[in-house]
Amino acid sequence: MADTQRPISPHLQIYKWQVQMVTSIVHRATGIALAVGILMIVWGLLSLAAGEDAFNQFKICMGSPLGIVLLIGWSWALYYHLCNGIRHLIQDTGAGYAIPQFVRSSWMTVIGSIVLTVITWAYVLTAGGAA
Repeated sequence: MADTQRPISPHLQIYKWQVQMVTSIVHRATGIALAVGILMIVWGLLSLAAGEDAFNQFKICMGSPLGIVLLIGWSWALYYHLCNGIRHLIQDTGAGYAIPQFVRSSWMTVIGSIVLTVITWAYVLTAGGAA
C-alpha cells in the first residue's frame, strides 16, 4: 500500500462545523446525560421511600447551588432531546430535508430547548420550588 500523507477517511479537520453536525452530536450527549441523570430521580424516590430524614437530606443536596445546576442541566437535556426527537419524527415523514429547512429546524431545536428550560425554571424558582 502506498504511503500517502492523507487521512484514510474524512475527519474533523476536513469537515466545517455546521449546526446540523453539532445538533447530532449534542443529541447523543443529551441521551447519555439523561440516562445518568435518572440516578438523581432514583435517589429522590429511594430517599422518599426511606423516610422524612432521608428525603430532607436529598432536598438539601438538590437545593444546593451544585444541585440546582445539575437539575437545570438535566432539564435542558430533557427538553433538547425531546425537541430534537420531534424534529426527527417530522423528518421521518420525508419533510424538512432541504438544507435551509434542516438548518432552520436545527436552530429551532436549540432555541426551543433553551426557551422551555428558562420557562420551566422561572416557574420553579418563582413558585418557591427547588428550595
